[in-house]
Amino acid sequence: MIETRRTLSATEDVELKKHHGVSDKVDKEIAKYASDARIEISPEENVRLRRLIDRRVLVVMICTYFLQAIDKGTLSFSSIMGLPGDTGLKTPDGKISQLYSWLTTCIYIAILVVEYPQNYIIARVPLGKYLGFSIVAWGAVLAGHAACHNFVGLVTVRTLLGIFESACQPAFVVLSAMWYRREEQAARVTYWYMMNGAQQIVGGLLAYLFTLITTGPLKSWQWLFLSYGIISIFFGAFVFVYMPDSPMRAKCFTEEDKRLMVERVRDNQTGLQNRVFKKDQVIDALTDPQTWCYAVIQLATTLPTSGLGGFANIIISTNLGFSNLQTQLLAIVLGAYIIIVLLGSVWLVKKTSQNILVALGFVVPSFVGTILLLTIPNETFAQHVGLLIAYYITLSFWAAQTLGLSLLSRNVGGQTKKSVVLAINFIFWATGNAIGPQVFLSWDGPAYRIAFITHLACYAVLVLALLGFRWYLVRQNKKRDELAAAGVSEARDTNLTHAFEDLTDRENPNFRYVY
Repeated sequence: MIETRRTLSATEDVELKKHHGVSDKVDKEIAKYASDARIEISPEENVRLRRLIDRRVLVVMICTYFLQAIDKGTLSFSSIMGLPGDTGLKTPDGKISQLYSWLTTCIYIAILVVEYPQNYIIARVPLGKYLGFSIVAWGAVLAGHAACHNFVGLVTVRTLLGIFESACQPAFVVLSAMWYRREEQAARVTYWYMMNGAQQIVGGLLAYLFTLITTGPLKSWQWLFLSYGIISIFFGAFVFVYMPDSPMRAKCFTEEDKRLMVERVRDNQTGLQNRVFKKDQVIDALTDPQTWCYAVIQLATTLPTSGLGGFANIIISTNLGFSNLQTQLLAIVLGAYIIIVLLGSVWLVKKTSQNILVALGFVVPSFVGTILLLTIPNETFAQHVGLLIAYYITLSFWAAQTLGLSLLSRNVGGQTKKSVVLAINFIFWATGNAIGPQVFLSWDGPAYRIAFITHLACYAVLVLALLGFRWYLVRQNKKRDELAAAGVSEARDTNLTHAFEDLTDRENPNFRYVY
C-alpha cells in the first residue's frame, strides 16, 4: 500500500491513500456486494430501499429502545408505588433514603466497566443475534426485581440490568450508520431516541393502572417489574429471529437489493463493516478533538437527564404537591413534550441543515426552566402549575443529546475508530448518568436546589462544547475544500472509490463533516 502526504493547508498534513481495488482493503463480506466505483440509485429506488430497511430495522430499534426506556422508567414510577417503603429505602422520618439514588447510579457504574468490551463485541459479532440475546437477558433481570425485598437485592439486579442494557445504544449507532445514508440518520436516531418520551406516556398510563392493584399476592410495583420483564423476554426472542445482522447477511432481502443497500451508504464514507482491529485507528480516535467533544456533550446532558428521570415523580408529588395518581398521569404530559422537542429538532435540522445551531437553540429553554425552578416561590396552586411547566421545559436539552449521537454516527469513519469513539462517548454517558442522581441530596429535598444549580453549570459547559465543536468542524471542512481547489484529486473524488476501505474520517480527504 502506497501512502502519500499532502497538506490540508500550507502547513498541516493529512494522510491520503491510493486505491488498489475493492478486494484488498475492504471487508470480505462487503467486497461481495460493493462495486469498484459509485453506482447511481434513482430517488424512487432509494425510497423503496429505505422503506424496506425501515420495516425491518427501524421498527426493531424503535420497539427495543421503547422497551429499554420503559424498563428504566419503572424505578421512577415504582418510587411512589411503595417500593422504597417495602425495601427499606426510607429514613425514619419518612423521606427517601440516599440509598435510592444508588439504584440508578449502580446501573451506570456497571456500564462504565463493560462499555469498551461491549463495543469491541458489537463490532465483531452478528449484531441482530447479539441484540436479541441482550434483550432477553435484561428482561429476565427486570422480572427478577419483583423478588427483591432489600437494598442488596435491588442493587444486584440493577447492576446486572446495566450490563445487559449497555449494548443497546452503541448497537443502534452502529446500525444507523450501517443501514442509512447520512441525511437519513438524524431522523432515525431521533425516532428511536424519542421513545424516552413515549415511555413516559405509556409508562404513566400503565403505572396508573398498576397503582390501582391493592390486593393479591404481589404489590403493585412487583407486578410492574414482572410484567415488563416477561414482555421483554418474548420480544428479545423475536428480535433474535427477525433482525438482520447486516445488509450483506440479510436473508430477508434479494441479492440485488442487498447490493443496492450496500451501495446506497457509499456516500457516508464512514465504512460499513470491518472486523480487523487497527491500532492506528485507536490512536486516531484518542487524538481526534471531535472524540472529546462528543464525550463532553454526553456528560453535560446525561448528568441532568438521569437525575431528572429518577426523581421526576418524587419532585412532582412531594415538592409540587400533586397526588400519586395525578403524578403518574402528569408523566404523560412530560412524555408528549419530550417527543415534541425531539421531532421539532429534527424538523429544524432538515430545514436548516444546521445540527449544532439547532442543538444550541434547544438548550435555552433548559436555562429558563431551571432558573424559574430556583427562583419562583412554591406556595399557591398557580405557582405549583407554573413550576410544573418550568420543570417540563428544562428537558429541552435532550435535543442536543440526540443530535450529538446522530453526528457521531455520521462524522466518524473507520470501524475500529468508531468503536473507540463510541466506547469513550458512552463511558462519559454512563459517568453523567451515574453522577446525576447523586446531586439530588436527601437533605436538600424536596426542592433540590443544589441539583438544579449543578444542572445550570452543565448547560453552560454544553453551550461552550457545542460552539467549540462547530468551529472545529467548519475549520476542517474548509481545509479539505482548499485541497480540492488546489487540484488534489483525492479531495474531490466524485466516484467515492475509497468509501468502503475502512479509512477514518481524518485519513480520507474526500470526507466532509456534518455540523
